Amino acid sequence: MRVAVVSGGEPGHVFPAIALCLRLAEAGDEPTLFTVGRWVHAARDAGIPAPPLPELPLTAEDDREDLGRWQHERAAAMALALAPRIAESRPDLVVCDVLAPGGGLAAELLGLPWAKLSPHPLYEPSRGLPPVGSGLAVGEGLTGRLRDTLLRAATARSIRQGERQQAKARLGLGLPVRGPGPAARLIATLPALEVPRPDWPANAHVVGPLLWEPTQELLTPPPGTAPLVLISASTAAAGAVGVAEATLEALRGLGVRAVVCTFGPPPAGLPEWARAGLGRQDELLREAAVVVGGGGHGVLAKALVAGVPLVIVPGGGDQWELANRATRQGSALIVRPSEPTALRAAIRHILAEPRFAAAAARAAATAAQVSDPVQVCRNALSAR
Repeated sequence: MRVAVVSGGEPGHVFPAIALCLRLAEAGDEPTLFTVGRWVHAARDAGIPAPPLPELPLTAEDDREDLGRWQHERAAAMALALAPRIAESRPDLVVCDVLAPGGGLAAELLGLPWAKLSPHPLYEPSRGLPPVGSGLAVGEGLTGRLRDTLLRAATARSIRQGERQQAKARLGLGLPVRGPGPAARLIATLPALEVPRPDWPANAHVVGPLLWEPTQELLTPPPGTAPLVLISASTAAAGAVGVAEATLEALRGLGVRAVVCTFGPPPAGLPEWARAGLGRQDELLREAAVVVGGGGHGVLAKALVAGVPLVIVPGGGDQWELANRATRQGSALIVRPSEPTALRAAIRHILAEPRFAAAAARAAATAAQVSDPVQVCRNALSAR
């Protein structure tokens, strides 16, 4: 099976796409990655074909007046630019990341089946849930159900407007107003982070987190046996800033060790009980007692797979939603904003209470309940 995998360039999206490509290749299939940004060369170094893409004819992001319209116009422009490049790889199936809907449109232009990759829980609207992004649990009782109904009504207008904008973009490509949709949805998260819904799509499959380490470098923790705190700087553009510095301040005098994992320059003036730099997080998590991070799905999933609880400082995007889901599951505490006193109290609480680590271990155990993403792709192709 030849598979074209289309992804956005942010780490939280391109890393799962790379992980999927590697899984496909290990199973004997032939993936090709279509993405942009600094991780193209890393994908090639991992043995994944990743052809260069042309500059897309898009308006600068800062100039957009209507976010929804801009997103759909961008997807249509991407589809036109991507279609001939995808065709060159002669794929049987196209898999597109949720932030790269142009991949699905390109597949339709080429007459190919396509699947949608969600590198996080399923975020599509539901008639049984409060709007995704609110961080709210499903309302209970008459008052709770009324609250959810009112919140869904408040977002319905925006959803309908988005559907009209999408239809206009599709017509501009010569496609019908309504397309067939994805042949399958790959939900790349732990079941512990999903929320039951009455309208779960029949073609949606939880396949477990698709994790990939962008480096083979090992970051050695400070020596000793004190609890290790792993601090993960957010890779999302909307992530909270200053988390590493605030956490290091919070840890002073606490009798712990710390490692700051970052793609950027390390914090200045590191104490002797801390290290910082680029290193494999999966290796560090074997020793970590708690993770402090921004709440993006990547670090959250890594920590829970390793059975490590978290202190989450959520930024924008879906981080508030994820932070609340992890907190309700029992494996995390939320601190917002990243104030050292509050961070210190939360870290001490998690280190002192075994129930947080036990909840993280329960979350890790749900990984045994997932579907194989390669088989989901093959089934999507055979069902055509």
